[in-house]
Amino acid sequence: MAYDFIRVERDGPITTVILNRPEVMNALHSPAHFELDAAFNAFAADPEQWVAIVTGAGERAFSAGNDLKHQAGGGKMGSPPSGFAGLTSRFDLTKPLIAAVNGVAMGGGFEIALACDIIVAAETAVFALPEPRVGLAALAGGLHRLPREIGTKRALGMILTARRVSAADGKDLGFVNEVVPAGELMAAANRWAQQICELSPMSIRASKQAVYQGLAEPSLEAAIKGQNKYPAVAALYGSEDFIEGPKAFSEKRPPQWKGR
Repeated sequence: MAYDFIRVERDGPITTVILNRPEVMNALHSPAHFELDAAFNAFAADPEQWVAIVTGAGERAFSAGNDLKHQAGGGKMGSPPSGFAGLTSRFDLTKPLIAAVNGVAMGGGFEIALACDIIVAAETAVFALPEPRVGLAALAGGLHRLPREIGTKRALGMILTARRVSAADGKDLGFVNEVVPAGELMAAANRWAQQICELSPMSIRASKQAVYQGLAEPSLEAAIKGQNKYPAVAALYGSEDFIEGPKAFSEKRPPQWKGR
């Protein structure tokens, strides 16, 4: 599929999705949301793709969020059911996502990063939920994901002041996994992706789903007792990988994962 506002690259089992509107700091409008929805649908459906990296084109921005000029100019509005960037309301994706934040991640841009499972940030990255400065609110998941990741008081300290947070402070707060020099960002993100790809894709998907679904359970007991009913966990038990892992271990050889 040809895209106008994003680029999609594939290297083995790793898909890289690049927000490609650098002239507006990769701010997103309705057509971009639908392109991203299509790209992530394709990634989810492709059995050969195991991990995705999301980043922004250029050196200035990961994404400045919602394209307010497009909105103010009467441009077409709307997003797919999967939400902002085709991600923020996509709750059934069990394949892991890595955000490679190469610069400004403001508003919806920060919400895209928070919708990923791992955030690798360049030293130059800056994060904020500045929506109240323009009479809006971070309703594409930021108001809910950030407190769950760093705690209510820390999250409200950012949300209620709309303050900007550096990559280093983001790591201290707990929403950034790793901070690297800007020139090393994509190498670092790919290192994370390669490490994930060394493991069973079925195990990874079961683990991701168990974490997120378990956090939504009313208690630890309910999470542990209910996890075998989660689709990705059930799929793991019935997979070729579930047999291959112990077999490879007993035969003292590297496993040959199938992801099925």
